[in-house]
Amino acid sequence: MKGVTFPGDRTTETIEFPDPTPGMGEVAVAIKASGMCGSDLKSYRRAKGAATSFRSAKITGPVIMGHEPCGVVAAVGPGVTKAWAQVGDRVMVHHYQGCTVCNHCRSGWAQLCQEVPVEVYGNNAHGAHARYMCVPANTLVKLPDELSFQAGAAISCGTGTAYGALRRLNLSGNDTIAIFGQGPVGLSATQLAKAMGARVIALDISPERLARAREFGADEVIDPGSKDAIAAIKDLTHGYGARCTLDTSGSPEARIQAVRSAKVWGTVCFVGEGNDVTIDVSPDMLRKQLTIIASWTFSAMGQADCARFVIDRKIDVDTLFTHTWKLGQADEAYKLFDKQNTGKGVFLM
Repeated sequence: MKGVTFPGDRTTETIEFPDPTPGMGEVAVAIKASGMCGSDLKSYRRAKGAATSFRSAKITGPVIMGHEPCGVVAAVGPGVTKAWAQVGDRVMVHHYQGCTVCNHCRSGWAQLCQEVPVEVYGNNAHGAHARYMCVPANTLVKLPDELSFQAGAAISCGTGTAYGALRRLNLSGNDTIAIFGQGPVGLSATQLAKAMGARVIALDISPERLARAREFGADEVIDPGSKDAIAAIKDLTHGYGARCTLDTSGSPEARIQAVRSAKVWGTVCFVGEGNDVTIDVSPDMLRKQLTIIASWTFSAMGQADCARFVIDRKIDVDTLFTHTWKLGQADEAYKLFDKQNTGKGVFLM
C-alpha cells in the first residue's frame, strides 16, 4: 500500500509500505477517511532530519502521517474478542497508545501515560494517510451509523479537541465565549459552543475564516489585525469581558488577548500547540481571580461522548470540510492547508 510521509521542509513523499498484518490484540482498519489537522503542520514544516515532537517509539524509518483515522475493521489478530472488534465494524481510532495498565491508560487517557514512550499514530507510529492502519483493539471507538466516515475523522482529533476544551470550561447557555482562531479546531468550537447554547465571539485574522465562523453560528466576529481585540470583546460584554475564552491558534498574541479579555472570575483555556505566552501575573491573573487551564485532546470516552453529542444535537460536522482529496494529491493538499486560510481537508479512500 502507499502511505504519505513528511520528510520535512514543507514536502510530502508517498512511499510503498507492506499491507499490515494484525498481531496479538491488534486489528487492521481499512481507512475510509483520514483528516488533516493543524498540528500536522508542525511535522510538515520541520527541517529535514529534525525529530518529531514525541519520543521515538518502534519506528526508525519514515512514518505514515495522519492522526484522524476512521474506517472499517478489515481483519482482527489473535486475542481480539468480539467485545473489542469484529470485521466490518465502523470505527474511529483514539490515536494514542500507552502502557495500557497505569491509571491514565485505564481511564482512557493513554496520551498521559508516564510509564512508557507514548505511541502517537501519525507522529511516531504509522497513521491513517494510507489504505490500511494497524492498531491495538483497545484504541478503537465505535463510529455510530448516523455519522459519516469524514465526520468520524474530524471527531478523532479536531472536533473532539474542541469538545474536550468546552467541557473543561464547563460552558453553558449562560456564557459568552471568545474563541481565538477559526481554523478547524476553532471553527469546531464555534459550532459546538452554539449547540451548547453559548454566545460566541469568533476571532481570526483571515477574512475567509471569519466568514465561515459566521456561517457556523458565531454571534460576533473580530479581526484582531484590524482592531483592538480586547477592547472589542469588552465593548460586546458591557465592559466586563467574556466569562470563557479559548485559544486554538497557539499564537502568543492571541493567548495574551485571551487572558486579558476574560472577565473577573473568568476562565481561559489553551489548546493551540507550540509557542509561548508572557503573562503579567498580578494584573492579568491575581487581581482578576482568573483560572487558566490547558486541554490536550480528549479521552477515549470523551471521543465517544463527542460523537453522541453531535448526533443528539444534529450538528452537521461534515460542513467543516471545504476540501476532499485522494492520497495521490497529498502534496497539493498540504501546500494549500499550509496557507491556513481554508477550512478542513480530508483524504477519502
